[in-house]
Amino acid sequence: MKGLLSAADLNAHEIESILDVAEEMHTIQQRPVKKLPALRGRTIVNLFFEDSTRTRTSFEIAGKWLSADTINVSAKGSSVSKGESMRDTMMTLDSMGVDAFVIRHSSSGAVAQAASWVKAQCINAGDGQHEHPTQALLDAFAMRQHFRTLGEGGSFAGKRIAIVGDLLHSRVVRSNVLLQRTLGGKVTLVAPPTLLPMGVDTWGCEVSSDFDAVLDEADIVMMLRVQRERMSGGFFPTAREYAASYGLTEERFARLSPTVGICHPGPMNRGVEISSAAADAINSLVLDQVSAGVAVRMSVLYHLLGGADEEGQL
Repeated sequence: MKGLLSAADLNAHEIESILDVAEEMHTIQQRPVKKLPALRGRTIVNLFFEDSTRTRTSFEIAGKWLSADTINVSAKGSSVSKGESMRDTMMTLDSMGVDAFVIRHSSSGAVAQAASWVKAQCINAGDGQHEHPTQALLDAFAMRQHFRTLGEGGSFAGKRIAIVGDLLHSRVVRSNVLLQRTLGGKVTLVAPPTLLPMGVDTWGCEVSSDFDAVLDEADIVMMLRVQRERMSGGFFPTAREYAASYGLTEERFARLSPTVGICHPGPMNRGVEISSAAADAINSLVLDQVSAGVAVRMSVLYHLLGGADEEGQL
């Protein structure tokens, strides 16, 4: 692998290899000493131009558990806050011999642009409303474990995945659609017309504005956060009306089979896109997604910097 900018960069074999190695990495979280020497001597810079908790922390933990030297740089504490351009910042750090950059930026396409300036590997940790490929990978990891728990194997072929909510402002949804298209999952996007991205009809998935019509057919229901901080206008009348039409309310949750996995990339707006009953249910995969984040990001770093063999084994 050479960098990870988009979920479209990965073929089915590469995805399966990342998920398989992530399973091995996941066992490290249960050990008293959580360390592997795989990336000893490597240097990883987490360069976050946008605030983050889960993604930044999990990448930092992933690098440290692989014995890499991990450095966190935020825009607020860097020369960017003094007026230095992103290009100059990237090239300055690259000249220090950094092996990989993990980058989050508020502008779509910024990470791909940054990758063209440097020699180091670049991983997209979220760029604007564009993509978040490692989130899609950890979602797939949690889903695959759920299917295996049900005794259905780990294949996504024919599985029906409903992604519901604020699609317009989400970077998670595009990466999930791309990844599931490669793995064979059938994605249906559900949102009010005001929260559908432009060109969504070309994404190769089904689109609906009727959550109730989709709910009974889903194997996985993924709820997306209403991103009010990115909204500049009235995309729906009130939070209550949004929840009534597009939230996984207690009533909708009661209709679900206990075999249906419930996902949410977090953070959650309880009572808006998801009820507490659904978020805390036994078939909720929310905490499994968080737990998978470290293992999957360890696997991605290992594939990029450690040289997994053709079978994806350690």
